[in-house]
Amino acid sequence: MSRLGSGWMVVAALCFALMSLFAAQGSSTLPAFEVLFYRTFIGLLVLLPLMWRRGESLRSPHWGAHARRSLIGYLSMAMLFYALSRLPLAAAVTLNYTSSLSFALCCVLLRRERLPPAVWFALSLGFVGIACMLRPTFDAGQWFAGLMGLGSGLGAGLALFHVRELGELGERPSVTVFWLFFLSSLFGLLVVLFNGGFHVLNGMQLAQMLAVGLMGLAGQLAMTRAYKEGRKFVVSSLAYLTVAFSALMGLFLHQQQLPLLSWLGMTLIIGSGILAARR
Repeated sequence: MSRLGSGWMVVAALCFALMSLFAAQGSSTLPAFEVLFYRTFIGLLVLLPLMWRRGESLRSPHWGAHARRSLIGYLSMAMLFYALSRLPLAAAVTLNYTSSLSFALCCVLLRRERLPPAVWFALSLGFVGIACMLRPTFDAGQWFAGLMGLGSGLGAGLALFHVRELGELGERPSVTVFWLFFLSSLFGLLVVLFNGGFHVLNGMQLAQMLAVGLMGLAGQLAMTRAYKEGRKFVVSSLAYLTVAFSALMGLFLHQQQLPLLSWLGMTLIIGSGILAARR
């Protein structure tokens, strides 16, 4: 296949949107934490043979950093999957994509980095967008799901911060992804067993869980390749196509109509995220 460069992020965005769609559908009949287990475990089953085939070692001296990143990543995904089960697809995905803003805040609070005025403007714009997105959920009695969606974005930003730390320690991206999937699957297994065990899947549920796992892994690999081959700012901007794809899927497949205030909030969050990515 020819080199797509930054275009790999378009592939990743479509895969992540499809993953969210199938996760939302699966969560209508299965607990969100069980869907999340299949998301990471299926990805792990596919990723592990690929790494063995390439002769990649799974050993790492940075166990503590991997544990922190994986726990935060798991909690972020858990909140996202809960939001997907309760909110319109586009709304849940958009709240999760506040991760660019929370990542910038982590850099300020945890590393004392100085941000240019344009990024502070982006953060302010993003918070206005968040308020616009949350207001309809409060009015519809979905306030908890809205806060979970926002929490998933905050957690994702903190997880990205730890991914950067692992990169600075010299950790390979494939190893970081492996330990995320492995430890998240372990966390997820414990949660599922604590809550009564697994449900017997029918044919439709099995297909949905396979799609969640495979689309999530494909999106992860395509995103990694995009950042490797493409231009960082272009890739960061194209990532927001996930929101657009999710909005279209929700509209045409589930007739999910969003209020005008939500569309305004989505626009502000996307714009602020693109500005923040230029830092």
